[in-house]
Amino acid sequence: LCFAQKDVFQLKDLEKIAPKEKGITSMSVKEILQSLVDDGMVDTDRIGTSNYFWAFPSKALHARKRKLEELESQFAESSQKKEALEKSIEKSKIGREDTADRAALLKELAALRQKKEQLKTEIDKYRECDPDVVEEMRQTNQVAKEAANRWTDNIFSIKSWAKRKFGFEESKIDKGFGIPEDLDYID
Repeated sequence: LCFAQKDVFQLKDLEKIAPKEKGITSMSVKEILQSLVDDGMVDTDRIGTSNYFWAFPSKALHARKRKLEELESQFAESSQKKEALEKSIEKSKIGREDTADRAALLKELAALRQKKEQLKTEIDKYRECDPDVVEEMRQTNQVAKEAANRWTDNIFSIKSWAKRKFGFEESKIDKGFGIPEDLDYID
């Protein structure tokens, strides 16, 4: 409607004209108009207390021209990238021609990689005998031993406190809390 008449309209004018000329119900004119505004197909502006709507063919033509120029620019860029990649592929093929020497070297490389994996697997078998691993285990064990002795010391302190505070016998405390009779520090 805006294209056809090349004019500026208010919402109330469009609600009267659209049902007659385009067969749109007057109740849906506002929704359709807002949709067209959101899509950038119709322009709107508030002047004073009124909102005006318009859409001129020249704007759509300019928008299509800009889009076409943008797409042509992207196409040119992509074409240049493609050419550069093709040149790079050709350059990297130099010295990699399929020859008997190359095939022999590739075969030897595959055999060496397989041998490397076998040796790695064998090293992993003997990892537990590695001095660094053994030393790390010793340090971990030492930390665990100190923690166990610290908790044992805490248990003895609580037992001593309970005997003084409540007058319980040590055997009753052990039995009540499930403490083994042979609980002692780890050496």
